[in-house]
Amino acid sequence: MLSPSARPAIERLPASRIREVANAGLGRSDVLPFWFGEGDETTPAFIRDAAIAALAAGDCFYGHNLGLAELRAALAAYLNRLRAPRVALGPERIAVTSAGVNALMLAAQALLSPGDRVAVVTPVWPNLTAIPEILGAQVLRVPLSNCDGAWSLDLDRLLDAATPATRMVLVNSPNNPTGWTMPQPQWDALLAHCRRHGIWLVSDDTYERIAFDTADGLAPGVLGQVEADDRVVSANTFSKAWSMTGWRLGWLVAPAPLIEQIGKLIEFNTSCAPPFVQKAAAVALEQGEPWVAHVQARLRTARAALLAQLADLPGVIAAPPAGAMYLFLRIAGASDDSLACAKALVREAGLGLAPGVAFGPEGEGWLRWCFASTPQRLADGAARLAGYLQRQRQ
Repeated sequence: MLSPSARPAIERLPASRIREVANAGLGRSDVLPFWFGEGDETTPAFIRDAAIAALAAGDCFYGHNLGLAELRAALAAYLNRLRAPRVALGPERIAVTSAGVNALMLAAQALLSPGDRVAVVTPVWPNLTAIPEILGAQVLRVPLSNCDGAWSLDLDRLLDAATPATRMVLVNSPNNPTGWTMPQPQWDALLAHCRRHGIWLVSDDTYERIAFDTADGLAPGVLGQVEADDRVVSANTFSKAWSMTGWRLGWLVAPAPLIEQIGKLIEFNTSCAPPFVQKAAAVALEQGEPWVAHVQARLRTARAALLAQLADLPGVIAAPPAGAMYLFLRIAGASDDSLACAKALVREAGLGLAPGVAFGPEGEGWLRWCFASTPQRLADGAARLAGYLQRQRQ
């Protein structure tokens, strides 16, 4: 009898190590959870109220595959203000998706065939390497370098990996988990390289509004340099900057001919994103800049507070991340097996961090701490880590 199992590519996929650690803390009210990538603030009332109003108005039927016309127009206006691209973006280059991760999957479904070669900058959120593997593509990991907790990219190493035989280069910047942020000159050089060799450049821009080394909190990126027919895809989400993780809404920017084909894929995946959620997202774009500024300021304060609280702990190695909402830290002699260390922290200290190995072998020995929280909650977490380390030394 044939085994009732999934195809081998799916069987080989590792389960989420972040979820494995979180599951170890389920049911424990005394655990401080910093393992997931979301803040502890509720979506602001003006966005929730817009969704309630849309539901009350009956906006609960099927919508256009590519998204409501008003949201696509609002996204085009928002991106033109934000990035001032050389060629103004129109709605025909935008698709609304059911979450940012759905945007990434749709782009991969549209572009990748089994055996295609994909270069990915790592360590990285595991979905970015799993998606190509699910589709049968070959993933080539291009690791960041580390010096005392600060991460950087050897651009030549990435360009060497992106040969003419490469179908796609995938970059997440600001990066989850390290906070590494690609400088603009590197973006420009990578775009020129991909143009020269006909390679698709996919930019995961989830954290583009959370950069700590720029005055406006906007990270360097590729979208402002893109021509209408460039082989460039930007995937984004409402989750982080607008505190909408549970709403599951994102978008894609791509050449118009590709967007047309992605519309077909949306039909065969989800049909459309929920219309009342899209109505709320349009309001988020139109009224949400004060909230985005609040999120940026809160994360800047939290980053500084957590770094200060960990600075005096012996054996803890961490550097200020340039972007995103994570501190990627190492505990000398204690976190070589990051999964075991993360589980021990839950079990013995009531502290929930994500194991670095969840983000690939380059992350082994590190732990990810989401600092999108209050200073007091972060201080409590740091005190628990201090107590754990002291007990380990005894």
